[in-house]
Amino acid sequence: MLYPRPIARLLEELEKLPGIGPKSAQRIAYHILREPPNFAEKLSQAVVDTRAKIRDCSRCFSLSEGELCPICQDDRRDRASLCVVAEPRDLMAVENTGTYRGCYHVLQGHLSPIDGIGPDDLRIDPLIQRVREGAISEVILATNPTVEGDATALYIAELLRPFPVRVTQLAMGLPVGGDLDYADQVTIARAFEGRRLM
Repeated sequence: MLYPRPIARLLEELEKLPGIGPKSAQRIAYHILREPPNFAEKLSQAVVDTRAKIRDCSRCFSLSEGELCPICQDDRRDRASLCVVAEPRDLMAVENTGTYRGCYHVLQGHLSPIDGIGPDDLRIDPLIQRVREGAISEVILATNPTVEGDATALYIAELLRPFPVRVTQLAMGLPVGGDLDYADQVTIARAFEGRRLM
């Protein structure tokens, strides 16, 4: 179908977003067109403002509007516990559980030699510096359960070995509501490794 040029351009830009294919782009574009004109203005201004005003927190490297993010500013957080995640969205996934009250460190990715991402491309040196300062008693490695995530966790655990800090990793295994017969061998094996007393 031949779209008018402005719609074709909007579709092209929307399809560049992760998880947005041609059909999703069409739905979003039609939604924008059906809304009042000020909806598009508010949406575009929100995108511009986000791009202009958001930066990395100077302490944990999560997203922040100021020098420090709200979590790093919160004096009620347990500063002795540090949860290491790959991306700010991973931090939000942990935070949304409401179970963790410590601080975070965002690596800004995983080690991935095939993609040319090495230790110098991540925020590993500032992590080691935070541990070196001595106020942290536990580092929780909450990297993704992928080859890259596991490699990153192992690399960081090895770097932290000389420090008097407890290094733990999130338990991995079966999802709540999952069936054993649908789980793969690696998932079942990790569930056995991470078993706990009842």
